[in-house]
Amino acid sequence: MIYLILAIVSSVLVSIIMRCSEKYIDNNISMLSINYLMCLILAGIYIDFHQIYIPVIGMNQAIVLGIINGILYLSSFILLQRNINKNGVILSSLFMKLGILIPMIVSIFVFKELPSTVQLIGFIIAIISIVFMNIKKEDTNVGFKFGLLLLLIVNGTTDTMSKIFDEVGNTMLSEQFLFYTFLFALILCVFFTFIKKQSLHKNELFFGLLIGIPNYFSARFLLQALQSIPAVIVYPTYSVSTIVVVTVVGILLFKETLYKYQKISMIGILLSLILLNI
Repeated sequence: MIYLILAIVSSVLVSIIMRCSEKYIDNNISMLSINYLMCLILAGIYIDFHQIYIPVIGMNQAIVLGIINGILYLSSFILLQRNINKNGVILSSLFMKLGILIPMIVSIFVFKELPSTVQLIGFIIAIISIVFMNIKKEDTNVGFKFGLLLLLIVNGTTDTMSKIFDEVGNTMLSEQFLFYTFLFALILCVFFTFIKKQSLHKNELFFGLLIGIPNYFSARFLLQALQSIPAVIVYPTYSVSTIVVVTVVGILLFKETLYKYQKISMIGILLSLILLNI
């Protein structure tokens, strides 16, 4: 459970730092590149760099899964940015968070991790609460849009990759898996930085390095949590706990306010956390 708690704390720190960086950053892809660079350096430190490739069973699998994960990492970010521009931040955030459905479906139907009745009720309450958390009074049109569905699928599949590696990969190579994840995400991110002709300033460098530290540990601790706790508990607990803590921090530090639906959602999320962990 300690790894799950640490993963939640790390994820919260990523959200807080990104929130703080909003008014200082002009080139978000440049900042993202530095973030992945820091993640790569930390992953390399943990495997002492000379073990980036070791001739053992599962090494090639770790590389392939890492590359796929790296592609999904960046794709999820790009889709989020495009959906925010086209569909607004509320719908985009909602569908990104609903990506939790993908790892849950895979865990239940592919890896046969069946939740108890109480945990299933908790998961359903969590999904309903996430939806209500992202509804404002003026939102009247929540129609189907392909871009939002694609965001849900890609973001959910990104989260699922950790579970897939835990099931089919060599868990002794989890650091190598993360190394190749961030390496390929960095390569693609640098490519898009040049395509979009984004420059790198001291703010992007500073916040990129700062975000990269908790971002790396969030991925690392989540992977470790999945090795000891069923995914049907890890994913919803990780998702809704992050929402709760970030919301509380937003109220206390950034003076944000909750709408009526969001207050109801917070109660539902707290209830779901209790049910999920019984």
